[in-house]
Amino acid sequence: MRTIFMGNPEFAIPSLRAIKNSSYNLVAVVSNPPKPFGRKRLRQLTPVGQYARDHNILFIEASSVKSEDLKVKLSKLKPDIFVVVAYKILPPSLINIPKYGSINLHASLLPKYRGAAPIQWSLMNGDKETGITVFQIKPSVDTGDIVAQKKIKISDEDNMQTLSKRLSISGSNLVLDAMKKIEQGDKGIPQNTNHATKAPKIEKEMTLINWSWTATKIHNWIRGLTPKPGMSTYINGKRIRVYETKVLNSDYGKPGAIVDVNKDNIIVSTSKGSLSLLEIQLEGKKKLPVNDFLKGYDLKLGTVLGR
Repeated sequence: MRTIFMGNPEFAIPSLRAIKNSSYNLVAVVSNPPKPFGRKRLRQLTPVGQYARDHNILFIEASSVKSEDLKVKLSKLKPDIFVVVAYKILPPSLINIPKYGSINLHASLLPKYRGAAPIQWSLMNGDKETGITVFQIKPSVDTGDIVAQKKIKISDEDNMQTLSKRLSISGSNLVLDAMKKIEQGDKGIPQNTNHATKAPKIEKEMTLINWSWTATKIHNWIRGLTPKPGMSTYINGKRIRVYETKVLNSDYGKPGAIVDVNKDNIIVSTSKGSLSLLEIQLEGKKKLPVNDFLKGYDLKLGTVLGR
């Protein structure tokens, strides 16, 4: 099949690599244009764009998926299928260009967690299992017929970074399976909308730790938002980002209060249980294990975290 791949971040690379190394004809890659990055504001390609350049694959920069110019370029390539992984929402004018339509790899067991942040919400909700789905793209977001699906266990040690990596690797194999099914005439099965849930975009105001929550809920939200955008709190007026924690069953009192400090951890009270802070970063400083942080910072018992 003549295949055009669309994607932006590192999550899409395993799927792109799998297609390139398969028997399918990868005729082009579509990704966002370069944008300024880092302190020097040097223009940098997306990971998908860089992969295409490094492997001499026809690379089409697309600042907008609604442009007539992009539609013309893609149509001229006479694609059999579009494979979309972590990219923009395609308009109807593009979806139906290929002979076999367009498919998307989504990081959840659809119809659960439709939306922009399925990996984050599965962790934030404390799920023990998630998965990946390849589905036929329709104009309505994440609602198309399911072509292939696979369950993935979530470990207690997983955070957004580790789970995302596992899902992207498993997803690359699922994409090839789905392409084979479609080539053989399998159009997938409809989603059960009665089981649909949403995974909305993570907003900035969601990243401030609420110490009136339970220790388990705070811990799961930190897992879901680590390493980016991260969960933060305030200590003596300074912002501190929390990367790793451990839930303790003991209850100490006022939520947000520091109830114990030793060489290896800082223990903070919550509405139910307490939380041991294991890895943190004070604003303007490097990320550190708590034992290293405490070598240069004197914390007093009873200090209440937060604004």
